[in-house]
Amino acid sequence: MNRTELMEIIRNGENSGVEFKRDDVQPVDLAKEIVAFLNFQGGVILLGIDDDGTIRGTTRQNLEEWVMNICRDKVKPEVIPYYEKVEIEGKAIAVCTFSQGLYVHHTWHNQHRYYYIRVGSTIREASPEELQRLFQQRGQIRFDLKSIPGATFDDLDMLRLKNYFRDIRGQDIPPDDAEAWQQLLLNTEIMVVDQDRIIPSVGGILLFGKNPNHYLPQAGISAVTYKGQEKDYNTTERCIIRGPVVARFNETGEIVDTGIVERTIEFVRRSTGSSAYLVEGRRIDKPDYPEEVIRETIVNAIAHRDYTISGSDIELSIYSDRLEVISPGRLPNTVTVERMKAGCRATRNELIKEILRDYHYVEATGLGVPRKIIAGMLKHNGIEPDLVEDEYSFTVRLWREKSGQR
Repeated sequence: MNRTELMEIIRNGENSGVEFKRDDVQPVDLAKEIVAFLNFQGGVILLGIDDDGTIRGTTRQNLEEWVMNICRDKVKPEVIPYYEKVEIEGKAIAVCTFSQGLYVHHTWHNQHRYYYIRVGSTIREASPEELQRLFQQRGQIRFDLKSIPGATFDDLDMLRLKNYFRDIRGQDIPPDDAEAWQQLLLNTEIMVVDQDRIIPSVGGILLFGKNPNHYLPQAGISAVTYKGQEKDYNTTERCIIRGPVVARFNETGEIVDTGIVERTIEFVRRSTGSSAYLVEGRRIDKPDYPEEVIRETIVNAIAHRDYTISGSDIELSIYSDRLEVISPGRLPNTVTVERMKAGCRATRNELIKEILRDYHYVEATGLGVPRKIIAGMLKHNGIEPDLVEDEYSFTVRLWREKSGQR
């Protein structure tokens, strides 16, 4: 960093990526700032600058060594920043640059861990929900493998489980013995060990629970059909779709008990129509949206939504000109909309995705968005879907063919 760049940063003041500190800051306070940047998107700490931007310069002896010791002893996991000194007005400013951490970092002080996050130009301790999301974003925990307090083996639907292992996976199943079944479910992560008890995982309850919403109120789809092009009270149908994700099939492959996926597709069938036209004297009926695209959109929302966000169902909204599916939470890991369109694959809920793949709900290649959703709509009506990420959600928007368009 040269003097001109540094002066520009100082003039702009503190923000989400810049922090000013004098070099007499206490080690524990500097460690808090470092951790907050590591748990955010990285940032720069300028030592030798007052909060108001006044240039003081540094006077501490062996300042670089002092900073590195804090990064090693008080920041866990330890980090090594990019450290440099720049002179301004004859005064030395230490520039410590931190990239986003690969892990969730904490300070180690008084034999306790403290997790901090950056909020604008300030820092604060992370709430339990924020901390959980941080771990999930860094890939250090998988929420679908977390245990569900209070749930037991009896909360799982044995008919669906038998159907899954015997008919979908094609393997021998244990006798009707709870201990043998619990061992199988433990081995396949449908149940997990928590304080010496074997209890259902989040993924297990979502997929095979008798009543998933008893433990996970956010485990459902809120579906609404509007008459116009905006949200209002003028609706055609409104319902909350609940239950286990997967269906139950008989030995011939016919569905005998639907899951959320099938119930949602049926809602779309009821709420959308088709257009008819003649081709060489033959009547052609064309649905508003291809069912394979609808299925892929719904399954993607179920498989990849952020289940740590409580109180928010997946939203399915059908308007006169479009269909929208909104999933709570941003895209997982380092995925962006452009990378998704290019075929980037990353999973937030690995267990859920793999079991949906066993049922052939999910494309084996993991390229459902570019191959089925985007390509499917382009083939259907030539209109590319909108994929929109904002701070708290991800939206897939499918556009209906306009009248007279072919």
